[in-house]
Amino acid sequence: MKTLVIGASTNPERYSFKAINSLLNHNHSVVAIGQKIGEVSGVKIQTKQIPLKNIDTVTLYINAKNQRDYYNYILQLQPKRVIFNPGTENPEFYQLLKSNNIEVEVACTLVLLATNQY
Repeated sequence: MKTLVIGASTNPERYSFKAINSLLNHNHSVVAIGQKIGEVSGVKIQTKQIPLKNIDTVTLYINAKNQRDYYNYILQLQPKRVIFNPGTENPEFYQLLKSNNIEVEVACTLVLLATNQY
């Protein structure tokens, strides 16, 4: 299963950084997009909305306002689900995703992984 982390950061204090490491530790393949080019545990952080295939899950670490720039991109990826981590809640986007048959999960990626619910 391939996961796209949007809002990726090279700062070890950030939850997106912790999520990338946890996903890798749970044997998930990870692709990352962030504001700055960098690398987390061998995963290169892209700064553009690159074409991707076979994305199972998108996990968000950007606020609702910044998500608007990603609506069409995420819809084109056709993931099975989008995880809205704490602080990323966005009812407008939930509706858009659901109307495109994409599952919405308002949860914490780190908790889902730690409790084997990912």
